[in-house]
Amino acid sequence: MTLTASPEATCKTCGKAFLRFRTTQAVCGPRCAIKSVKAERAALKLALVNMRPRSRWLDDVQKAVNAYVRARDRYKPCISCKAPWEPSFQAGHWLSRGARPELRFHLDNIHGQCVRCNMHLHGNQAMFRVGLVERRGLEVVERLEGPHPPSKYSVDELKTMRDAFRILTKQELEK
Repeated sequence: MTLTASPEATCKTCGKAFLRFRTTQAVCGPRCAIKSVKAERAALKLALVNMRPRSRWLDDVQKAVNAYVRARDRYKPCISCKAPWEPSFQAGHWLSRGARPELRFHLDNIHGQCVRCNMHLHGNQAMFRVGLVERRGLEVVERLEGPHPPSKYSVDELKTMRDAFRILTKQELEK
């Protein structure tokens, strides 16, 4: 059996001319084939990222904010019950994300809280407020309780916020 080359073709990766051995052959060799596959995967990954719904970006930012708050409040007691710090502490919201979505990422509204207070006592709101007044002051608490404009972030703003909080978390953990 003899291999016969079809007419000359141009490699879609490097642009050099080569002899085609198969009608479906689009690249000149294995190196260009690997580059081509990597480029296709990168384009697919970018397309999938661009197709993500806004809610997924909100979740990403929330995860980054929560990680920052846990790093910031490391070694501080629970804001509600004053339990000593544990690695399982969570980032608890005083004014919930559902009730006050405009304060979802507001750092004065989010503090380290033990699992018992945050989950089992539904935030332990009364004691959270007392701890918040002690930590931040009455003015901050009253400002949080006041009116706030609604916030609707674009996907680009959410990406920027996520990246900024990741950098802040890294800096906080290096301290």
